[in-house]
Amino acid sequence: MARKKKGRDITGILVVNKPLGLSSNQVLQRVKRLFNANKAGHTGALDPEASGVLPICLGEATKFSQLLLDSDKGYRTTAFLGQVRSTGDKEGEVLAERPVPVFDEDRIEAVLNDFRGDVEQVPPMFSALKMNGKPLYELARQGMSQEEMRAVAEKKRRVIQIHELTLNHATETTLDLSVRCSKGTYIRTLVEDIGEALGCGAFVQDLHRTHSGPYDESMSYTLEALESLAEQSGDDKGALDSLLMPAETALPESWPVVELTVSEAARMLQGQAIKTGLEDCPSVQLWAVESDVRVLTGIGYIENGVIRSQRLLQVNLPS
Repeated sequence: MARKKKGRDITGILVVNKPLGLSSNQVLQRVKRLFNANKAGHTGALDPEASGVLPICLGEATKFSQLLLDSDKGYRTTAFLGQVRSTGDKEGEVLAERPVPVFDEDRIEAVLNDFRGDVEQVPPMFSALKMNGKPLYELARQGMSQEEMRAVAEKKRRVIQIHELTLNHATETTLDLSVRCSKGTYIRTLVEDIGEALGCGAFVQDLHRTHSGPYDESMSYTLEALESLAEQSGDDKGALDSLLMPAETALPESWPVVELTVSEAARMLQGQAIKTGLEDCPSVQLWAVESDVRVLTGIGYIENGVIRSQRLLQVNLPS
């Protein structure tokens, strides 16, 4: 017997300003309950001690979660100089303390310039990296040694891209930085590496995500605002639903749009490929078009004159 769905079939993307002290999953579950949605997923975890932009995908929009996971991110962070901590942030134990030299802005800028562009990173030992199916932070709590954790992290060394790295303000012991970076970038590691390059060590004192893919904090809502609106609205979800952005806002604007007839869209939704005279393209948006009605049906690619689907949405086609 088919399992009965729990919650509503509601589709869209909500940008939450995640507060400090909650995990991304805790925020996700609270949003899912507020909307009484049957399906929800977030698009890139923030640590409990980090705040900021956390897009939540509901319903069919969850099929585009990976696109947002793979997208560029933006952050504001405060680097505290003169200490190295076990977790790379203020929650860790102090491993070393060093005097902080007096830096002029030219010296700081010269160091920051070395971290722009392609940068090699070793992920932090206290992270969600997994060994034997368990994240390192969990293994650390179970007594895994620093040496063992470092060996696992070293195997995950990767090249990331720092598109922008800006010094907003500096004091004798802190650097206030803005970062725009590729997926997979660890800001804790970036700050630690900057601290080492300055010769004094550093850890992340504060971290706030300002951007995630096409979404920024000007589009975000606090949990308090959402819960207040839900309380005022009672069982009527219309006010909450009006805050949702369409699933297509997750798609890169650079992807070409392929317009399909309703007949072609129906065939694609049944798993068929469509012949076309269009040029090959690795990523396209697929839209069903009838008169002035347009419905996003999914994403795909064009190869050897054939349109093939990658992710399809369950939609009602124009009639």
